[in-house]
Amino acid sequence: MARAKVNQNKNLETYRDIWIIVEQREGKIHPVTTELIGEGRRLADLSGKKLYAVAAGYGIEEELEKLLRYEIDQILYIRHPLLETFSTDGYVKAIAGLIEKLKPEIVLSGATSIGRDITPRIAARVGTGLTADCTKLDIDETDGKLLMTRPAFGGNLMATIVCPNNRPQMSTVRPGVMERARVREHAYGKLVEVNPDLCADDIRVRFRETIRREKKAVNLTEAKVIVSGGRGVKGEEGFRLIRSLADALRGEVGASRAAVEAGFIDSGHQVGQTGTTVRPELYVACGISGAIQHLAGMEESKCIVAINKDPNAPIFKACDYGIVGDLNEVIPALIEEIKSREADGV
Repeated sequence: MARAKVNQNKNLETYRDIWIIVEQREGKIHPVTTELIGEGRRLADLSGKKLYAVAAGYGIEEELEKLLRYEIDQILYIRHPLLETFSTDGYVKAIAGLIEKLKPEIVLSGATSIGRDITPRIAARVGTGLTADCTKLDIDETDGKLLMTRPAFGGNLMATIVCPNNRPQMSTVRPGVMERARVREHAYGKLVEVNPDLCADDIRVRFRETIRREKKAVNLTEAKVIVSGGRGVKGEEGFRLIRSLADALRGEVGASRAAVEAGFIDSGHQVGQTGTTVRPELYVACGISGAIQHLAGMEESKCIVAINKDPNAPIFKACDYGIVGDLNEVIPALIEEIKSREADGV
C-alpha cells in the first residue's frame, strides 16, 4: 500500500462527508455522475457520513432536480452565468473555493476529459493529493481512511493508495467501473444554491463556438452488446466483419489496444486498461488473446463469448462461452444464424 506524504498542517477532524463532482455537458448530466453517486452512497453508508453532490453551471436546475431521486443527501449547486459554458478556470475556482469553505473529507470525480482536466487542479489548489483512474474504492475498517485502488505498471499489478496526512482525499474514477445509483420514487435530498466569488477576469479563456465533428460517437459505456476485435482480426477489412456482427446484435464495436495501435480502428473503440472500461450484458471478443490489460476493462461483463483459433489463448479462461475457430468462418455463420432466427420470429 503506497503512502504519499505532503507537508500540510491540517486539522483532519474538521473535514467531514463525501462529495461527488457532478459532470454536465451543455446542460446534460454525464452518465459517470450516477456511477459516482452509487459508489459515494456505498462509501457514505460504510463510514456513517453524508453524501453531497456539487455541480457548477447555470440554467441546469431541471437536470439537477432529476438527481434528487438518487440517494444524495444534498446537491450543492454553484450557480453563475460565467459557469454556463465549461471553462477550466471557472470550474476549478468555483469548486475549489467551496471545498476550502465546507471541508469535505472525500471528493470523487469521473476520470473523463473534463474530470481529468479540473480535478488535479482542484487538488493542487486545496493542498492535497489525487489518485487518478481508480477502479476500486473502499473504507479502511481500522482508521476510516479511503482506500483508492488503481492499476499500475501497465496493468500488471493493482496499487492501493491512501492519503493519510491531507484532506480531502481525492480520486478520479474510471467511467463504467462502478454500479449506478438506485433511483427512488420520490426525491431523497434537497437542492441548495451557492453563489460563488467569481468574475470575468478569473477566466482566461473565452468561449467562441462549438464545432462538432461529423462522426458517429462511440458510446461503449452505455452499450448492452459489444463486439470487439483484436490483433487476430488482421486489418480494417476484418473490422468490417466485426461491425456486421455488432449490427446484427444491435451493439457497438470495441477493440483491443493491439488492434488500435496497429491502425485497424480508431482509439475511441479501445476497451481495456488504457481505453474504456465496460460492463455490457454481452461481450464478444474476436481474435483477442486476453491480455490482463484488456481483461481489466471488460471482465465485469455479464456474459463473455470468445472466438479465437488458438485453443490456449488466455481469453478462454475468462469467458463464459468459447469458440475455437477462424473468426472469418465463425462470424459469418453466427450472423446467418441470427438473421435466420429473426426471420422465424425467435
